[in-house]
Amino acid sequence: MHGEYKVPGGKLVVVDLEVQDGRIADFHLAGDFFLEPDDALLDIDRAVTGLPVESDVATIAAAVRAALPEGAQLLGFTPEAVGTAVRRALVTAPGWSDFDWQIVHDPAVSPRMNLALDEVLTARVGDGRRSPTLRIWEWDESAVVIGSFQSYRNEVDPEGAARHGFDVVRRISGGGAMLMGAGSIVTYSLYVPASLVAGMTFADSYAFLDDWVLHALRSLGIDAVYQPLNDIASPQGKIGGAAQKRLANGGVLHHATLSYDMDGDVLTDVLRIGREKLSDKGTVSAAKRVDPLRRQTGLPREAIIDRFIETFATLYGAEPGTITADEYAEAEALVESKFATEAWLHRVP
Repeated sequence: MHGEYKVPGGKLVVVDLEVQDGRIADFHLAGDFFLEPDDALLDIDRAVTGLPVESDVATIAAAVRAALPEGAQLLGFTPEAVGTAVRRALVTAPGWSDFDWQIVHDPAVSPRMNLALDEVLTARVGDGRRSPTLRIWEWDESAVVIGSFQSYRNEVDPEGAARHGFDVVRRISGGGAMLMGAGSIVTYSLYVPASLVAGMTFADSYAFLDDWVLHALRSLGIDAVYQPLNDIASPQGKIGGAAQKRLANGGVLHHATLSYDMDGDVLTDVLRIGREKLSDKGTVSAAKRVDPLRRQTGLPREAIIDRFIETFATLYGAEPGTITADEYAEAEALVESKFATEAWLHRVP
């Protein structure tokens, strides 16, 4: 069995193993990482050999860590990365290159339509009616998008939202509120089969699915890093955050919103939670906690999106695609039955 795991921001970890009588046998670790001393590689191989095939990432990592000699240096990978690669080998998880990817960057639709498309396209990837897809959002009005489990009255100031022209909508994924000002953010969604992240912890899958965007940001001169659980940041502050939703049919939605430009006063006028977070951290201005892409690059939003598309296509061989008329029709029906209803918006009062 063969498994691979590219550490986000790090190196490739490769494992080969056999299974005998319910235990891992003939285990070998390889990769483009750095490890000192050299013979620590054999210590890792011996530590994993003999473990039960049911061992989870934490158990494998603990065995590796216990076997390492004092002072061993692991650069570009961790014992947890070894555990993840092992789990992926045991479940025969595919890699990015095993799929035919599409990139969709269609004309603007309403925020509610974007949310409905997320659900429709995730479901279609899950049941095999669509190939895995990266979709760049465009929208025709400003909106506050709150997380599936957030309280409407605790998160949003309706008067502030109305004053600044922000509609309020709810998405199917968890996480915090997104302030989607017209032309002021970059949002993308990945629709992938669960097999792509098989063997990973939920937390690891976040960084894994956003690793490509770190490549894109770094190519623009931004020292971008991933901060668990779901933040993309630079040394100057947060750039954006991600959220996920996993459907019963095996479809996984992973989407992220990155700040292109921002007005801290608008944020604290529209979002109640923004005031609490700033107060809790002793921060005077929201602008000091967020590092927008426009300030860092000086580039138009369209140029940043072009670099995202170019990077994803180069890394994974993705081809341009589009949303079909049938998919739009299904999403429109879902807007009417779900995303435009008061029952959905206020499902958590």
